[in-house]
Amino acid sequence: MSNAPQYSDTVQDVLDVLDAGLDPDRLLLRDAVRDLLADLRSRAPGRSVEVRVPPYGAIQCIEGPRHTRGTPPNVVETDPITWLEIATGRKSWHEAVTAGKIRASGVRADLSAYLPL
Repeated sequence: MSNAPQYSDTVQDVLDVLDAGLDPDRLLLRDAVRDLLADLRSRAPGRSVEVRVPPYGAIQCIEGPRHTRGTPPNVVETDPITWLEIATGRKSWHEAVTAGKIRASGVRADLSAYLPL
């Protein structure tokens, strides 16, 4: 039996397209991003960190103080492909931050303990 993570068919389809060196369909990419954001939210419930993957989605997660209006104090933002890479373990959090692919601000904005999903 394999210990490989099980992702939704949508996520796996996007990973297969990326492996083939192609650009994924925009709607398929959107759905894969949203699937992985929902997975993070279920594994790290809370409202202290906002994770943004424009233009496809944003969630709040991780326990701690929550914000109620304005810009939250803990924000993570990245592009859709980088999100898929870090959420599935194809790239580490540290690699993506070092490469400037993730913008993270706030004391709780390090998601490395929650990734890969």
